[in-house]
Amino acid sequence: MSKKKIAVLIPCYNEAKTIEKVVKDYKSVLPDADIYVYDNNSKDGTDKIAKKAGAIVKYEYKQGKGNVIRSMFKDIDADCYIMIDGDDTYPKENAKEMCDLILEGKADMVIGDRLSSTYFQENKRPFHNFGNVLVRWLINTLFKSNVRDIMTGYRAFSYEFVKTFPVLSKGFEIETEMTIHALDKNFLLKEVQVDYRDRPEGSVSKLNTYSDGFKVLKTIARLFKEYKPTIFFGLISLLFLIVSLAFGVPVFVEYFKTGLVPRFPTLIFSGFMLIISMLSFICGIILEVVVKKHRQLFELVLIRTKKEDK
Repeated sequence: MSKKKIAVLIPCYNEAKTIEKVVKDYKSVLPDADIYVYDNNSKDGTDKIAKKAGAIVKYEYKQGKGNVIRSMFKDIDADCYIMIDGDDTYPKENAKEMCDLILEGKADMVIGDRLSSTYFQENKRPFHNFGNVLVRWLINTLFKSNVRDIMTGYRAFSYEFVKTFPVLSKGFEIETEMTIHALDKNFLLKEVQVDYRDRPEGSVSKLNTYSDGFKVLKTIARLFKEYKPTIFFGLISLLFLIVSLAFGVPVFVEYFKTGLVPRFPTLIFSGFMLIISMLSFICGIILEVVVKKHRQLFELVLIRTKKEDK
């Protein structure tokens, strides 16, 4: 039986203060793994420090974490992938357990759950805390799931997940996209509770609370539309129907009382709202058929990917 290959993936942008420790930590707990550091236009010598620490250093010149992950998933072949951040906020001790769940076939994606342990005590940015809770509630409500940590950067993946995941996001919203893709495509998810520690002094977060938070919410809305079109367009249809009835019903009540329609503009507006409502509803039904067909095709792609892996 051939030895299973493990790849540790570390996307990096200006992490000179912590990258050496991160590389050495994961070398110690996963001595047979290949440690890949993808440098994303760092200006502080992150790449040189990582190479000296023993990592395989590659470069992604399109800025953004999503762009880095796209290149990693495309370039690297392995039986198990561990993705971590280069800021030394995630503990090495959980890596072996997460890896074993993938290699034993017990999960397609393992999520390092920060929010159930020390995240809210360690993280000093209150809006980040609020954002994590909001995103978790939205995803679990819209996709009827119970994932405890949506936006963690500590994950393990199977070969099948990595090679069938179409990376569309360019930035930090990539973790949200991964989670939704896994839920929609019925991949097996496991969560492992991990301790979280805040960045060491002098290490600066690249996440912009407001602009990146807005991008995450925008990504959720986009993926909800793409993965659940019947519900998405059904809600829009319902909204326009309510507006149509709110303006149209009084006109009809007045007509039945007097036999007159004195407010023709209101009646016309109500009719337009009703037409838009019907069109939105029909769009949702048509797109749902497209989405179902796409899921069928995805299953065929997944079968071929599993055969290639064997």
